[in-house]
Amino acid sequence: MLVNVFKMIFVARSVSLLGLAALLVVLSAVWGWAADPDALWKIVHDRCVPNAEQSGQPAPCALVYLRDGADRGYAVLKDLVGVAQFLLIPTSRLGGIESPELLAPDGPNYWEAAWQARSYVEDKVQRRLPRDAIGLAINSSSGRTQAQLHIHVDCLRADVRAFLRAHQDEIGPGWTPPSFRLNGHPYRAMRIDGEVRGADPFKLLADGIPGARESMGSETLVMVGASFADGRDGFYLLADRVDLLAGDRASGEELLDHDCALAKAAP
Repeated sequence: MLVNVFKMIFVARSVSLLGLAALLVVLSAVWGWAADPDALWKIVHDRCVPNAEQSGQPAPCALVYLRDGADRGYAVLKDLVGVAQFLLIPTSRLGGIESPELLAPDGPNYWEAAWQARSYVEDKVQRRLPRDAIGLAINSSSGRTQAQLHIHVDCLRADVRAFLRAHQDEIGPGWTPPSFRLNGHPYRAMRIDGEVRGADPFKLLADGIPGARESMGSETLVMVGASFADGRDGFYLLADRVDLLAGDRASGEELLDHDCALAKAAP
């Protein structure tokens, strides 16, 4: 009997050590991602794109789309954080929201591609989500850890969804003053009717908010799917600007829910 007890203790310790080892592997990946500002670029440029070109399999990315070559392409990658969060990452070298290429007249609309990538979120949560349960976000240069442009694609926070539903009559086709308090930060808002194909959010931000074009790196931008009370579909855009004295790093990702509670709730 004593021998069996020792065996049980040994097995329990072995299981615990295996669990600890697995946890350390995951944590090391997360730490490595956060510590290396070029981690996303290396994954896409060094692994996903070559794999897609050589074998048609874009792993570790879920998708690689090369439009007119890598200069206008993008990849979709599952983020290490969250149950269903994905990232839309250009296959060309772009620093972030401040990249001047984003405002070029013929520049690709990465937001359109990111919106299409919501299907990967739905696959992870194993259900179709209402369009106003999905949010896309790009952080300011002060609110990010990576030096390669990436748009977060994930579920929207339930309180943000409820707020937008309650205030939709106050949001029109032009930017509001920064009067909407979301997660304690002052956001501007505007409405897009129809599809985002002909309305690039980067350009709407740069052209519509005073001072934004000159300091795009200080801006964060969030796009939320919407079904308006008038029966039309479209989007809300939300924008915030860095205010370090107020503790605001302009990280629009804060409005997303990486646990995706809305996937478990009724529509």
